[in-house]
Amino acid sequence: MKSKQPRKQRKARFNAPLHLRHKFLGAPLSEGLREKYERRSLPVKKGDTVRVVRGDEKGKEGKVRSVDLKRGKITVEGVVVARSDLSEVPRHLHPSNVVLTKLDLKDKLRERALTRE
Repeated sequence: MKSKQPRKQRKARFNAPLHLRHKFLGAPLSEGLREKYERRSLPVKKGDTVRVVRGDEKGKEGKVRSVDLKRGKITVEGVVVARSDLSEVPRHLHPSNVVLTKLDLKDKLRERALTRE
């Protein structure tokens, strides 16, 4: 981003194309993964296992169910909110409120991205 103005920063973020929004969904790595890969954070992907570290669901761990690039949110298995009719729907979380504990390395490009500097 070129501008320092908050107005233009927000505009660039909200109007960013979907292939660039992927970078906005970074989450910190757990201590073990941080030492192993020598990185602090990585974009969250469907299939990763995460632990919630902030909010009402703090301490819960589960797999990432979905990643919403448009809203910049993720959903995690086992993290739900009850509706007034007592049905449960997945709670949307911001990726900064979770810690990656296990990575889904089926994607060869992601594996290569972890090994390069």
